[in-house]
Amino acid sequence: MRRDNSENTPVYVTQPDLPPLEEFTASLKQIWGNKWLTNGGPFHQKFEEAIAEYLGVKYISVFSNGTLALVSALQALRITGEVITTPFSFVATTHSIWWNNIKPVFADIEPGFFNLDPEKVEAAITPQTTAIMPVHVYGNPCDVEKLRKIADTYGLKLIYDAAHAFGVKKNGSSILNFGDLVTLSFHATKVFNTVEGGAIICRDEKMKQRIDFLKNFGYAGETTVIEPGINAKMNELQAAYGLLQLKYVDSYIAKRKTISKKYRVQLEGIKGIRLLQDIEGVEHNYSYFPILIDSQGFGRTRDELNEELKKHNIFARKYFYPLISQFPTYRGLSSAKHENLPIAEKAAKEVLCLPIYPALELDSIDLICSIIREYGV
Repeated sequence: MRRDNSENTPVYVTQPDLPPLEEFTASLKQIWGNKWLTNGGPFHQKFEEAIAEYLGVKYISVFSNGTLALVSALQALRITGEVITTPFSFVATTHSIWWNNIKPVFADIEPGFFNLDPEKVEAAITPQTTAIMPVHVYGNPCDVEKLRKIADTYGLKLIYDAAHAFGVKKNGSSILNFGDLVTLSFHATKVFNTVEGGAIICRDEKMKQRIDFLKNFGYAGETTVIEPGINAKMNELQAAYGLLQLKYVDSYIAKRKTISKKYRVQLEGIKGIRLLQDIEGVEHNYSYFPILIDSQGFGRTRDELNEELKKHNIFARKYFYPLISQFPTYRGLSSAKHENLPIAEKAAKEVLCLPIYPALELDSIDLICSIIREYGV
């Protein structure tokens, strides 16, 4: 399966899924005719209704990107003090806390699927704690029941960063219905994308109204500003694109599932390679395909394997490495200490996300798996 590097087309960890250009062009003609580009135009309204129905949620407010959705979710719930979160995520999770002048407190993750460990969360609660912000890592659901119980016991708000979890269900119910607020990302790298974009899912109409005010400078009418808001509105082009994506996202997920299964068949049983298994009762979206490399068992480190793949124009990603807690802004926090996060640090040193996207060719999967099999000693 080996090919000379110069003959290979680069294979990246992901590639955006795009709707047919002619369909998007038709939508653009309508936008040009409407001359309504932003501020809650017709495509924006249709998109909010359609995506709420698809996801099985009652109230959703779409945003220009997922980071602004996170920042606004904390504002909407008037969170202050300290928020317990995970170090094993993309930096936007913790940045949103910092931008709200709130202290992030890191708790360790559980070793199975790398989500926040409820026991470690409970141990990190102080009188200053006001909220918990877990992440459904790689789209694998957190222990929503335990986290809800902890939040209720201590009077805390629960905000889920569900950037990876579009369309994921547990026992037939959307995991996006758990928590006080849930945020989504529609970035180009996600299973469902609007180029950039995001959303907040909430539980009642009053909260949706507050969120809609916040994302539009705090305006509650033509001349009434009720609070300091921000400009985080989704424009008509993004919304029109998103409406088209909803037509195809099921087929995208089905193709990802096929790729995931092929990886599993070829990589299962390789010494020193651990695969995350599908969770019983969960409808996954197959947004990522992470593997864990135990250097003692595999005979090579994660970084060595990553460099070997690059020699063949295959660009996997050490996702998430380094931990958020290891970045200069956060490493001075007491909760960022090594002894507080041993499982997260181990995962960050071992994880490698392999390429997965609907257009990934099957022979590329064969090549990737053959390199991994042959490179181990």
